[in-house]
Parts: sequence; C-alpha cells; structure tokens
Amino acid sequence: MFRIGIDLGGTNIAAGLVNESYQIVRKDSVPTNAHRDPALIVDDIAMLCKRLCADQGIALSDVDAIGIASPGIANHDDGVVEYSNNLPFRKLHICDMLRERTGIANIHVENDANAAAWGEAVAGAAKGTKKSVMITLGTGVGGGIIIDGKVFSGFNYAGGELGHTVIEKDGAPCSCGRKGCWEAYSSATALIRMTKEKLEECKAQGRETLIEKLVAEKGKVSGKTAFDAMRAGDEAGKEVVDKYLSYLAVGLGNMINIFQPEVISLGGGVSNEKENLLKPLIPLVRQEQYGGDLVSLTKICVAELGNDAGIIGAAFLGI
Repeated sequence: MFRIGIDLGGTNIAAGLVNESYQIVRKDSVPTNAHRDPALIVDDIAMLCKRLCADQGIALSDVDAIGIASPGIANHDDGVVEYSNNLPFRKLHICDMLRERTGIANIHVENDANAAAWGEAVAGAAKGTKKSVMITLGTGVGGGIIIDGKVFSGFNYAGGELGHTVIEKDGAPCSCGRKGCWEAYSSATALIRMTKEKLEECKAQGRETLIEKLVAEKGKVSGKTAFDAMRAGDEAGKEVVDKYLSYLAVGLGNMINIFQPEVISLGGGVSNEKENLLKPLIPLVRQEQYGGDLVSLTKICVAELGNDAGIIGAAFLGI
C-alpha cells in the first residue's frame, strides 16, 4: 500500500511516496511559482504524483490516497482551501481538481501545520498518543492540535493558530496585526531580533560580546547566533537565550494548561538546538503549568520527523 503526501509551500511543492510503515520511499519537488493561476499549481501536484509512481515503477492506481498539506485555512470536510496568504487560493476546490487530474478518489487536504502535527502523532514523537500538540519555531510560531486522535481545527477550520495568542499585552508588533503575540517573542525571527538588540546594546555600552565576532564571520545574525555565543561562554549570548526561553516557556505553559496533551513536540529551525534548548526550557515550563507536579506531566520533546512531517502527515490524512 502506498500513499502520497504533498507539502505545498509558497516556494516549493514537495511530494513523497509513503509506504504503510510511514517511510518515504521516494521524494520529488518543483518550484511553486505561487503567482500563477491555481489550476497550474494543481497541474504540477498531479504531475509530481505521476512522476513519483513512474520513478518507483508502480501505477498511479496503486496509490491508495493522496493528502495535501496547504498553508492557510483548509476545509478538510469539503476539500477546499478557503484562503491562503502565501498562495492565490480563494475557495479553491483543490481535492476535486486533483481527483480530475489523477483519477484517485481518496484525496484529502489539511492546513500544513496541522498536517505536520498529525505526522508526528501517527509516526513521530507523539506516536501512540491520542492528545498531542506540535509547535514549530521557525519564521513564525506554528501549531497543530490533536485531540482524541483527530486534528482539531475549530468549527471554521481556522483553529490552531497558537502563535497568535497574546503573551504580552501591547507588546511587540506581530505580522498578523496584533501586538504581543507569542510568535513575536518565540519565533526564530524574534530570536534574531533579540540578538540584534543585544548586539546594539553591547556596542552602546562598550561591552565586548562574542555575538559581534560571530556576526562578522557569518555575515548575518541567525537563530543560532545567540546559542553559539552562549555555548562558547559569552554572557550576552546567554542573556539573549535566557530571555527567549522565558517567553517560550510562558507560551508552552499556556498550551499545557489549555490542552493538557500527552506530548508537546517542538519543530522548526530553533528545535535543532535539541538538548541545549530542552534542558533549560523544561524546568521553566514546569513553573508555568497548572497543578505543578501533582498531575501527570506532559512530555516536552523535539519533533522526530523534521521536514518530512508535513509529507507523512498529509499522506495519512483521513485514516
């Protein structure tokens, strides 16, 4: 049995042929060229599905299902992408369009963050659980919620925007238009901003910091800069990381207090810090959660599937 998962992004369309053991046996991708007519984008998705099968030496009819992880509001009941700010999709009946192009009836669509969370639930860090949350720490803070073995997306399919919960009223501006969103404090973008602010502060104070040397070597500030400086014993780097972790812990504490999931998995670029992230973070989260250690504790860990979570999750939508 094979399934195909499509991870549809603003830059690339990634596709994977996935076997019944949740393993990707073949991958392929093409540029999205997101400015195009949506029909042309769906044409490319169909082309990728056919090419994956041809490269694997199987017929397209041997594929049991196709799943699409799309940015934006994905109505999984009707197979419609209601809206996406990264793609020209408005009320796009993407599942019907792909059925016409492939002849496969079993096609599903889900928001990309939700699909990644589902991937971790069926094959990754939350495998074997019924209630889990995945948080992605990348350009923004994404979220996916699994309740009783199903993706939760609200009555209007727009739920799960966990990064847009406010943790500081009238705080830093967020890309969504609100102020003080968790995303504005715990994304990789926020970490980069905090690192730049600390660098300017050190320059103004005449204080030496390894951050300046690292930026000169790499040519830019990245989400790794403060962590790299901290690991080398730089106090300014540690101050940035401590501040970042304090905000991240507040948001994760909120997620635990609301959902009490069995597992929270962390994905995205910042999660590549692994134990350097988790070891100081977990005690901070425990201080934020309701009930302390008098209740069963949510496991906090790094997501396991990496960039493949969306493909695997999409492939197994509808099971």
